[in-house]
Amino acid sequence: MLRFEVVTDIGKKRTVNEDSAAVFAILDGPKLAVVADGMGGHRGGDYASSTAVRILGEQFMKVDDPSNMEDEDWKEWLLETVLHVNRTIFEIAEKDSEYKGMGTTLDAVLIYGNKGLITHIGDSRVYMINRNEILQITKDHSFVNVLLDSGEITEEEAARHPQRNWIMRAVGSEKSIMPDFHQISIDEQTYLLICTDGLSNKVDNDRIKTIVTSDADLHDKAVKLVELANELGGEDNISVILASLPNSEVSQR
Repeated sequence: MLRFEVVTDIGKKRTVNEDSAAVFAILDGPKLAVVADGMGGHRGGDYASSTAVRILGEQFMKVDDPSNMEDEDWKEWLLETVLHVNRTIFEIAEKDSEYKGMGTTLDAVLIYGNKGLITHIGDSRVYMINRNEILQITKDHSFVNVLLDSGEITEEEAARHPQRNWIMRAVGSEKSIMPDFHQISIDEQTYLLICTDGLSNKVDNDRIKTIVTSDADLHDKAVKLVELANELGGEDNISVILASLPNSEVSQR
């Protein structure tokens, strides 16, 4: 059974934490890990991210007979739930000028058995990490990534591009949304990391991998990732969910 550590931090420059992160578990059954990074003003960003995480968690805990859900059933459930979250946030923003323009990134990882199903919108990220490599599973829905894909800029230029925080897709900012989906397999050698760009914009992949595969316990690793992002500037909120099978801590030593 996967263990999870959840750490979210306001960072060193912001006055409000617009990130939200949580793990929901059905007893002896599947688990859902969710990270969201809100935008649209202090109140709007915080509201969008916390609403997305809350609704996903509430709907997940209401799933009837999860043991009989197949891969396609889970994918359909995740899609319908994300679309419901999107409509909810969009309609609130339309009705209330105080929330106008709000939205949120969303990464939700559903774990059932040794399988994982990821749904992704925005520029928060999901990584799989072992001793040999760090693999970014999700692809940022960002302006810089469009330039990168078209060959207009290099990865080095992307890392310091002035518009690197512009995202092209967010939950709640448009009437309809289409998330990306990724299927993964979980094994005893691999860690799962879900994080906001407060971590990925500050800490490079090599340092993330070194911390995650170190001999520290899972909680200390998650805390260390956040502490390092703060040491390197902490300009943004930082949220991390780090997961591993219980004996991956031992098997990698």
